[in-house]
Amino acid sequence: MKLHIANKNYSSWSFRPWIAMTVKGVKFDEELTPFLVDGPNPKYAAFSPTSLVPVLEDGNVRVWESLAILEYLADRYPARGFWPEKRGDRALARSIANEMHAGFRALRNACPMNMRRPPGRIFQSEEVRDNIARIETIWTQCVERSGGPFLFGEFCNADAMYAPVVSRFATYLLSESKPVLAYMHAVRDLPAWKAWEKAARAEIAVIPRDEI
Repeated sequence: MKLHIANKNYSSWSFRPWIAMTVKGVKFDEELTPFLVDGPNPKYAAFSPTSLVPVLEDGNVRVWESLAILEYLADRYPARGFWPEKRGDRALARSIANEMHAGFRALRNACPMNMRRPPGRIFQSEEVRDNIARIETIWTQCVERSGGPFLFGEFCNADAMYAPVVSRFATYLLSESKPVLAYMHAVRDLPAWKAWEKAARAEIAVIPRDEI
């Protein structure tokens, strides 16, 4: 099994399946093909139908798009807990994961994932503040409902979908909510998170569009 990713400092979409597979103990080979300064790398076309990353290769099976990869992993490893066990929890987890996949564009555009960036606040538009408030609500309600420390108790695909947002919240100091900060601490304390972050900080490539 091989996971194609891009720069660990910047590639939020790559981070999602990588942290899920690492936390759940799925063995895989990692192939990092970096972004170019001015956009996606043409080399992606050799393994990606969309010329984007991430892409998962499992024998003759090829899966792209972060959420599709996470769904595939849940099917491939049903005992690993990629989704919560209870049906109602799974429905809620899938709902907020899809909400992340399709939404929060203002936040994503204004606050690119950049793990090397020193923490500091930036201007927040009304749209960004609305995105932040919605994410705070999701995290707080889910952790209160489950008892934590993760959104549904144990780390699952929903947490993986929001992992890059945890990075954004930490980098741009987007919240002072105690429940939100506690959830962020739980995610950032994962050995998988620390391994990715260490590699991200060691990268030297600079993508100007993501250096806000």
